[in-house]
Amino acid sequence: MADMKITDEIQNLVETELRKGASNSRIANLLELDYKEAVKIIDTIKENLRPDVGDKIIFSFRDEPMEGEIEKLLTNSAIVKINWRNSSKSMLDLMEEKTVVNFKDIEGFKYQVSEDEDADQEA
Repeated sequence: MADMKITDEIQNLVETELRKGASNSRIANLLELDYKEAVKIIDTIKENLRPDVGDKIIFSFRDEPMEGEIEKLLTNSAIVKINWRNSSKSMLDLMEEKTVVNFKDIEGFKYQVSEDEDADQEA
């Protein structure tokens, strides 16, 4: 399939699924595309994805895994309150309660995935 046009519908679906923490293969299945073609679209949308206040994100600091919640958006970055329960404890001495994370350094979104897991545990 040659360079598929990214419609508003595709854009919204991919952004929503990325915020849920969905895998590339799940998004490819929802788009009814083969994996390689879907990854091209996902990567294009990821480059332009702007997070929202309240999003729980995954990022790295000095190659250590970190998680946090976006409290304020800046032009190309966000003020993030660190979730120390799910972040590298070795960074406690180096980092404050909050940090600035560039949008390009956001590795993924987490918040809706953990909500789904909580619902599964309650059932």
